[in-house]
Amino acid sequence: MLDELRELYQEVILDHGKKPRNFRRPDSPTNEAAGRNPLCGDQLVIYLNLTEDGTIEDAAFVGKGCAISMASASMMTEIVKGRTVAEAKKLFENFHNMCTDDDAEGFADDDDEDIERLQVLSGVRQFPVRVKCATLPWHTLAAAIDGVEEISTEADS
Repeated sequence: MLDELRELYQEVILDHGKKPRNFRRPDSPTNEAAGRNPLCGDQLVIYLNLTEDGTIEDAAFVGKGCAISMASASMMTEIVKGRTVAEAKKLFENFHNMCTDDDAEGFADDDDEDIERLQVLSGVRQFPVRVKCATLPWHTLAAAIDGVEEISTEADS
């Protein structure tokens, strides 16, 4: 059963990596940030359209990188649309913990099935060099929200 689950997770990552959702530059984004992971060569730009009340109306990205970073960006942009900035930041915190903390059990605070989809990326925890690939889009999302133009995983823990 564990092998079947692992295979399903790999299929989801490969699907999002090969055919990323929201892979485009919107006409007039309100916020954007560039992120790079020099170790793997991942580079992306996250684009957001934020409403005045702090809702993420649209999220998209462009870039190049490994299947993990592209899948993470694809899934992230799907999941944050329609959420508030505060919700997106909480998702980032939970996702980062899931990818870096061996004792993390995913998203204990959230029972949202969209969020559970991110569990497919939790396997990066077993490969520390891949954690930065999976979390780069999320760090870049946070930078875009905060008005930071560029981030790099070189400074990331």
